[in-house]
Amino acid sequence: MTQKLYSVITGSGSYVPPTVVKNDGFMENSFYNASGDRNPKANQDIISKFAEITEIEERRYIDPQYVNSDIATFAAREAIKSASIDPETLDYIVVAHNFGDITTHSMRTELLPSLAAKVKHNLKIENPYTVAFDLPFGCPGWVQGLIHADYFIKSGDAKKVLVIGSETLSRVCDPHDIDSMIYSDGAGAVVLEAKESDQPIGILSHISRSDTLNHAWLLKMGPSYNPDKDDRELFLKMEGRKVYEYALTNVPPTVKLCIEKAGVALEDIKKVLIHQANAKMDHAILKRLFRLFGVKELPENIMPLTIATLGNNSVATIPILYDLLIKKELDQHHLSSGDHFVFTSVGAGMNINAVVYRIP
Repeated sequence: MTQKLYSVITGSGSYVPPTVVKNDGFMENSFYNASGDRNPKANQDIISKFAEITEIEERRYIDPQYVNSDIATFAAREAIKSASIDPETLDYIVVAHNFGDITTHSMRTELLPSLAAKVKHNLKIENPYTVAFDLPFGCPGWVQGLIHADYFIKSGDAKKVLVIGSETLSRVCDPHDIDSMIYSDGAGAVVLEAKESDQPIGILSHISRSDTLNHAWLLKMGPSYNPDKDDRELFLKMEGRKVYEYALTNVPPTVKLCIEKAGVALEDIKKVLIHQANAKMDHAILKRLFRLFGVKELPENIMPLTIATLGNNSVATIPILYDLLIKKELDQHHLSSGDHFVFTSVGAGMNINAVVYRIP
């Protein structure tokens, strides 16, 4: 058979911060609503309801001495080691993020130089043709980085691409907003390499969409809900109900298109690696996806979740999930040679994307 060029993940790495913040760590917070009124419910009731819906029990925050580019570097080093490559042979370094570097002492985001430039510097790569750039695409940024890398490889422009997703949402969340309990920090990375094969392997298909006409501001920056705070300080804000409805309506048909584009049967999909901001939403998305294929009974253990212990670390969620899965660190979840699985994410923009992948 004729050999074709495919984009294959040859190494992965992740950084999960050691600092654990459990739900009871928010017992002393003063919560307000979007109108600036104090939430009348007891914090215990607020937290219990939050945990019931999201399934989040704890989340991770980075240590004060680190910034986003630091933890992106940690994950990158692990991925490079896992792939057993010389970092000087990388053609591209793509870093997906949303807020750049933010120190513990300032709400200001540092976007210059780019995080990718900082990571390349930290890795001490001298090769001037290792092109480093950032990719802000909301929570789907890391998956979009894979898609960009696939284009580079399939065009013949690149043979090795490092794709990183890294974020420190703990430094942009409003402590007076209930949604602040969702957010966390972390970093994940993979090395994607060009491989010739007479059988389809690696990335088989991908799809992306952006719905900005009516949905661009479902996630945005805004002042604290506490009216006594300086309104010049901006925090991450989300219209949770509208995000939920948008995702439930649009993610399942987008993933369905991607699976069909790959020419893979639904029953051949062993895992769905989905962005995690709300476990209730993810369960609903998966159920609706299978119903679009006319399937009512969901397979067991098809959707590994880390949200209960890691929270929502934005672009880092899926690469961390993949790294833990491929290294067999998730109970009841395994992948083997020949297995197909899906990466899919949804987030600010609003953006959605998906990738169908087959393990060599």
